[in-house]
Amino acid sequence: MSNQLIYDFTVADSGGNPVSLEDYRGKVVLIVNTASKCGFTPQYTQLQELYDQYNERDFVVLALPCNQFGGQEPGSNAEVQEFCQMNFGLSFPVMGKIDVNGSEQHALYTHLKSQAGGVLNSKIKWNFTKFLVDREGQVVKRYAPIRKPKDLAADIEKLL
Repeated sequence: MSNQLIYDFTVADSGGNPVSLEDYRGKVVLIVNTASKCGFTPQYTQLQELYDQYNERDFVVLALPCNQFGGQEPGSNAEVQEFCQMNFGLSFPVMGKIDVNGSEQHALYTHLKSQAGGVLNSKIKWNFTKFLVDREGQVVKRYAPIRKPKDLAADIEKLL
């Protein structure tokens, strides 16, 4: 196990600008690898509902688009932003596209997977895998894509 926290990592926003996860210190964070053309894409609605419900209590959803599963996020970062706004009216951060597996996997995902492995192995199996992080930056739990965001409310409440 690593001593690192999510605050030790930086991701790119949709414009390619670095965003330090230090910006989320003290918040409960739900990190989700997302895609616009996936059967799980409607989960954006419940993710927004969670964000609306808990945002004032220092909760944030952090979407990290990924095109590694069936090419289901083929657009540019700008196209991803437009899709999320037009179809779901998202007000939580949707960052730039990243890889969550393989040789080009983002260091944040190396960390997340080391802290909360999956069934059989730690590899991310599909879009909308979710990681819940506490206010201290520690990964608390990992959820499979089939787990609906609304079903995470009790776990989020415990951390708030």
